[in-house]
Amino acid sequence: MKRTDEERMLAVGKGDLDAFSDLVLAYQRPAWNVAHRFLRDPAEAEDVVQNAFLKILDAAPRYRPTASFRTYLYQVVTRLCIDHTEKMRPEYTDNLPEVADPSAGLGEDFAAREEKDAVRSALDSLLPTQRMAVILRHYEGLSYTEIGLAIGVSAKAVEGLLGRARSALQTRLAPLKKD
Repeated sequence: MKRTDEERMLAVGKGDLDAFSDLVLAYQRPAWNVAHRFLRDPAEAEDVVQNAFLKILDAAPRYRPTASFRTYLYQVVTRLCIDHTEKMRPEYTDNLPEVADPSAGLGEDFAAREEKDAVRSALDSLLPTQRMAVILRHYEGLSYTEIGLAIGVSAKAVEGLLGRARSALQTRLAPLKKD
């Protein structure tokens, strides 16, 4: 005797994962078609459908067949599609990103980018406590005492960390000064 979709869903609620597999196989393509038509992106549609089936599986113990399973599935897919598009709406803000100075030449842009990359690489080569001390001091403006509290050492130890970090950075960045 063949079970209805609603009976399968009730069985899923009792732990029958084979019944869930049957529902997924029967409805994954129609659900994807709906999501794809709405979202117009195959990958996004696939994500929505996977989320829909996960939500349905999670809600299976609470499922009551007040409508057909198909209707229930489309309710879930519809809600997820709408939620997805609301999340994807552009966020308007008064804060505009900085735009590169058009008067700067391409060579200057490349050189500046190369210099930034070298500084990042040099910072990354430091020991973690040295790197954190440099970041807190030079990027965040913390005092030696504040840095010490943040990383769990004395202010005198911070002075030593920063001294060793400066020395290592000077060595790593020396080739940039020659140009």
